[in-house]
Amino acid sequence: MHQTPNSMFTAHTRGDELRLNLALVTDEISGTMAEVDGQKVAGVASQLGRGRRVFVAGAGRSGLVLRMTAMRLMHLGMTVHVAGDTTTPSINSGDLLLVASGSGTTPGVVKSAETAQKVGAHVAAFTTNPDSPLAGFADSLVIIPAAQKSDHGSTISRQYSGSLFEQVLFLLTEAIFQSLWDNTDEPAEQLWLRHANLE
Repeated sequence: MHQTPNSMFTAHTRGDELRLNLALVTDEISGTMAEVDGQKVAGVASQLGRGRRVFVAGAGRSGLVLRMTAMRLMHLGMTVHVAGDTTTPSINSGDLLLVASGSGTTPGVVKSAETAQKVGAHVAAFTTNPDSPLAGFADSLVIIPAAQKSDHGSTISRQYSGSLFEQVLFLLTEAIFQSLWDNTDEPAEQLWLRHANLE
């Protein structure tokens, strides 16, 4: 019998279960973060810190994470564009494309990386799959050892779909932002002046 979210919550979810699942999520994130190559992440931060224009491209929840990343990079005063937005210009030689795809096969993301490579832009990619087409286009590559979204029988994660990849991607990009900010002398108040005022 199919249950609505409200009936499932009432019938099955208790405070103890929520605490257990919070521990599950945080433990999986911590374990996966520990396996990510910090030098590779630092390499992406170095590329972002070179004053070049930055473009981000991702689909679904990974794309949402990269939109959040774009916002934080804008707060640092960087020129940032989101692929697919109507005001996004063409990417050129010397620019940086930041992309993410758990499988490394998402067609639009792979095509963006291919285009960027063709024009001489640098490609920095986050994926679970080092043998994927996306990885092949990357100049800087960070492997997040999480389950792919279609790997429903994975022993890597008990969470649904690509949740672990997206969670770790978010934390890694937040750490990159924090590291870039730490290397400036700008106070939070200065970053806040760049925050959107047309909301």
